[in-house]
Amino acid sequence: MIVVVAEKPSVGRDIARVLGCRERGEGCLKGENYLVTWAMGHLVTLCEPDEIDDKYKKWRMDELPILPETIPTKVISKTKSQFSIVKKLMNDKETEKLICATDAGREGELIFRLIYNQAKCKKPVDRLWISSMTDEAIKEGFASLKPAQEYDGLYRSATCRSEADWLVGMNASRAFTLRFDALLSIGRVQTPTLAILVKRYHEIANFKPEEYYTVNADFGDYSGQWFDEKVEDEKKASRIPTKEKADEIAKAVKGKAARVKSVTAEAKKDLPPQLYDLTSLQREANRKLGFTADKTLKIAQELYEKWKAITYPRTDSRYLPMDMIGRTVQTLHKLPGQYQEYVENIPWKEGGKLPISRRTFDNEKISDHHAIIPTPQTAPIDKLPADAQKLFDMIARRLVAAFYPAHEYDAIKVITESQGHLFKTTGRVVRVNGWKDVYPSDKDEDETLPKLTEGDGRTVSKATVKKETTKPPAPHTDASLLYAMENAGRELEDEKLREQMKGSGLGTPATRAAIIERLIQVGYAARKGRAISATEKGVSLIGIAPPEIASPETTGKWELALDEIAKNQRDPQRFMEGIRRLTTFLVEYARDTKTEASFPEEMRRGKKGAGKRKTSSVKPIEGTACPLCGKPVQENIKAFGCSGWRDGCHFTLWKDGLKRGGGPMLNEKLVKLLLEKGEVKGSTGTITLRDGTLSFTPNGQEVPQVSVGITYEKK
Repeated sequence: MIVVVAEKPSVGRDIARVLGCRERGEGCLKGENYLVTWAMGHLVTLCEPDEIDDKYKKWRMDELPILPETIPTKVISKTKSQFSIVKKLMNDKETEKLICATDAGREGELIFRLIYNQAKCKKPVDRLWISSMTDEAIKEGFASLKPAQEYDGLYRSATCRSEADWLVGMNASRAFTLRFDALLSIGRVQTPTLAILVKRYHEIANFKPEEYYTVNADFGDYSGQWFDEKVEDEKKASRIPTKEKADEIAKAVKGKAARVKSVTAEAKKDLPPQLYDLTSLQREANRKLGFTADKTLKIAQELYEKWKAITYPRTDSRYLPMDMIGRTVQTLHKLPGQYQEYVENIPWKEGGKLPISRRTFDNEKISDHHAIIPTPQTAPIDKLPADAQKLFDMIARRLVAAFYPAHEYDAIKVITESQGHLFKTTGRVVRVNGWKDVYPSDKDEDETLPKLTEGDGRTVSKATVKKETTKPPAPHTDASLLYAMENAGRELEDEKLREQMKGSGLGTPATRAAIIERLIQVGYAARKGRAISATEKGVSLIGIAPPEIASPETTGKWELALDEIAKNQRDPQRFMEGIRRLTTFLVEYARDTKTEASFPEEMRRGKKGAGKRKTSSVKPIEGTACPLCGKPVQENIKAFGCSGWRDGCHFTLWKDGLKRGGGPMLNEKLVKLLLEKGEVKGSTGTITLRDGTLSFTPNGQEVPQVSVGITYEKK
């Protein structure tokens, strides 16, 4: 008997159907030659520190770092019964060999190996590696099984990832929690991802809006915007600093003659879009459909597992292997009816051959899996949930569009002159619509222009002055954050290091959505609409975290190393030695740092069995006195205020009171200095507390920029 171990019951049932295993058993399906069982995701995991040694039950700084030579594993209690079934089947004397049929990736490999090792099984193992759950793909997979040893590199990479996350997360979280008296979660990938959000938080908080004016001239059948040809930056060339100057220009040209000074046409070509990997699918679904990264992954996984409509979604490749050309042709012809018009209009070559290119088929750019495409099985579109239909539509159209010609057009730029003032107009003339035929609902926003030639005359019928304001950077969305995670390290100045970082990033396509959701779950980030922003808690954490754990570049290098371990190009032992050194450093840093920070009300870990206790939401600030009544000052989640507030004292300093004016968030250290000296000078400016007003003066400005809102009141 051959025992097949799938990752989930649903996948196990699909494999069992193909293998003819119809007899139901406890936690399995039996056939003549095969028996199919399954995990429930993870059945085995790494032990907690207090399960390794009782001394770790109480969190103590002097017990850190925790660096066991090997981290033992345990059976997860919730799925203990299923583990017992799998273990029994693995070790049954009737079992000749095993087939690992967990997901074909790093995490799937780890799931099976942990179960296999925990069961102390010694039976030989073959590996099933498939990218589609159709019956045909499963049959092909079983016809091309490989010995499990060929995937040992992937297993070593998975083990290193798992143990590195354990060592860094367990130790750093305990150390920083103990040091700052608040439950803080720190992770190898989670914290640098938070650093990306915090960087954007500061860019927005420190942004200084600037007002400017623009002038738009109406020439009857087209319009143009005034610009200064001496300014090289196109965005700034149309900005007029004062309303007086803008009014002067508008008055000068209104009702006056105008002449086309020049017309230029630049031939441009937009190549067909590449196929999706998971990250690009998540980013586009966020932009077009408003789906979070996590929602896109869940829908894609359902399209793969339940509906057999798409290939394996947890991929980092945007290419197909050359041996899939025939199957791709079959897939295109099997797409649902609404896509067949577009399939017919692909510029097929003689004999019904696809027009292929290296943008689509490239064996050298295939990783563990190829790009996400529909399966050759016609998808039951009418049965799919609405959101699944939308995501499938994106994937199907992308496959068709990949074989269309480029979108070709002329980018038109017209310069019109009136009274010595220049106005620019841009537009486009489409020559070949190409792949954009597959997306009829997407329209280009460029202005459609009349046919114009140099010397043509017009009259300025109207000149409009508009007040504009420079905009701060937009908060991150799932799409932009995924891009930043994928491209961590690309901004490095070191060219050699930047080259090494290609292909790496924060996390993997399969884990990035979970990392984003985790940041929101623990309160380091918050989602409002499509925007994701760091919270006060998240900003405070990055303020105390050293770059060795907060730097996206550092973690990107680790992911690169894990990828090399999977390819047998790097020694896993050396990688783990580096992780152990980092872990020790983080504990020492937390223990010795002089940096202070306060966090909102948190849950602290107490003794086992004693449950959890809340830290006080109000914290007294030692050595301070209210400037109004002399009573001690205290801190809560949002502000610093007088402890005598019940007696009518109104002294309040809001933590974010200076934020809109470009100043910093207030913390305990700043407040102590302000109460003692009345003024604090820093690298970005000076904070002053005087005469009932808190103000911030940015460096280089003479007039203080007063914060919005009341900072404190006198009785």
